[in-house]
Amino acid sequence: MALALAYREGVMEAGCDEAGRGPLAGPVYAAAVVLPSDFSHPLLNDSKKLTGKQRLEIREFIVSHARDYGIARVDNQEIDELNIFRSAILAMHRAIDQLRQTPEHLIIDGKYFTPYQAVPHQCVVKGDGRYMPIAAASVLAKTARDEHMMELHQHYPVYNWLQNKGYPTPQHREAIRRHGPTPYHRRSFKLLPDARQMRLDNTR
Repeated sequence: MALALAYREGVMEAGCDEAGRGPLAGPVYAAAVVLPSDFSHPLLNDSKKLTGKQRLEIREFIVSHARDYGIARVDNQEIDELNIFRSAILAMHRAIDQLRQTPEHLIIDGKYFTPYQAVPHQCVVKGDGRYMPIAAASVLAKTARDEHMMELHQHYPVYNWLQNKGYPTPQHREAIRRHGPTPYHRRSFKLLPDARQMRLDNTR
C-alpha cells in the first residue's frame, strides 16, 4: 500500500517518530520532518522494514528534499530520571524545536503524545507505514541513533553495539554480566534477568 503524503491537506504538517525505546543502552532519538507537496521516493517506508543501506540512501534524499527537518535525542541519564515513555516524547518535542517554522499540524507515530505548544496533533498507530512524513522521521531518527551507537562502540567494543545498537541481545546481556554496565547503560531498565540484576543494582 502506498504511503499518504499528508494527514491534513493544505497545512504545514510535520511527521514525528522516535527510535530507541527498547535498548538497554544509549539515548532515544526522534525526528520531525516537513515534506514538500511533490515529495516521492519509491523505497520510503517504516525504517524497520528497510535495510541499513536503504535507510542511508533514503536519508540523503530526505535531507536534500525535505522542506524542513529536525533531529534530537534524550540521553540515558535523562531516561533514567524521566522514564522512557516521557523521554521519547521529550525527544520529539526537541526535534520539533529545531524546525525553522512551527508546524500547523503534527502527525505522531504511535498512541501517545503530549501536546507541543498549541499545535494540534494526531497520533497514528503504525503511522510510519502509513504516512510519508512519519516514515521519513523514522528513517532520520533510526540512522542518527545507529551512527551514535557505532561511535560509542569504539569506546566499549565488548558490548558489540556496532551490531546490536544497544538492544538486549543475549550477547549484549552476557557482556553486561561479565563486565558490568557502562555510563551509557539505562540503569532503570532490567539489564539482566532475575538475581543477576540485583548484583548490578547493588553497584549503583
